[in-house]
Amino acid sequence: MKRVLVVVAALTVVIAAVQPVAAQKPSGEITVFAASSLTESFDAIAKQFEKKYPDVTVKFDFDSSANLAAQIQQGAPADVFASADEANLQKAVDSGDVNVKPVVFAKNRLEIAIEKGNPTKVKGLADLARPGLVVVLCADAVPCGKYAAQAFATAGVSVSPASKEENAKATLNKVSLGEADASVVYVTDVKAAKGEVGGVKIPDRQNVIATYPIAVTKDSRSSAAARAWVQFIQSKTAQTTLRKFGFLPP
Repeated sequence: MKRVLVVVAALTVVIAAVQPVAAQKPSGEITVFAASSLTESFDAIAKQFEKKYPDVTVKFDFDSSANLAAQIQQGAPADVFASADEANLQKAVDSGDVNVKPVVFAKNRLEIAIEKGNPTKVKGLADLARPGLVVVLCADAVPCGKYAAQAFATAGVSVSPASKEENAKATLNKVSLGEADASVVYVTDVKAAKGEVGGVKIPDRQNVIATYPIAVTKDSRSSAAARAWVQFIQSKTAQTTLRKFGFLPP
């Protein structure tokens, strides 16, 4: 009888050892550092995410990718970093603040934002060099500024902006408030403005494709929830939402 009990006990231990351990259920609060051009789309996706994971609360810090990368390197409490370019997320990888391979989840394009009704008759990048036209651009260090510089170089256009703003949203706001005639931002920014500004398309031969990577930070306080967010961003549900806001497939 004792032998039978020993055998049963041994089998129980073996079975317990081979059975998969239940995955950690995502819970808690996560802070997502995201490029300002993701504001509207990520706000919409957060509602979908929280419906699927009711025990998780998502908060955002939207700014230029360059500013966000610097903040993360300085110890800011971010759980996820979504950048508008690969270079700034790579900075966080190089500093050890991100120790997983980033995943590209979307792409974007540039567009000229102009005042409603296009009173200055802007038709393309070359028009932004016209004397008297007030143009604002993103700062040189941030992705939308770098992408705009590439587009101007490709088009052979030299522009002297009235100012350079800290991120795409701040740049667009100058136009929507009537403080500038035009700016170069993302297609998604013009779309999200919902008629507050007009848009002039930039031809493919002059345009630039912006690549958006995402990754969980090394010091995430809610790593299971952070990983769930990154996985959800790649889901059909989130990807469909990104398309609705004008983003391109990854």
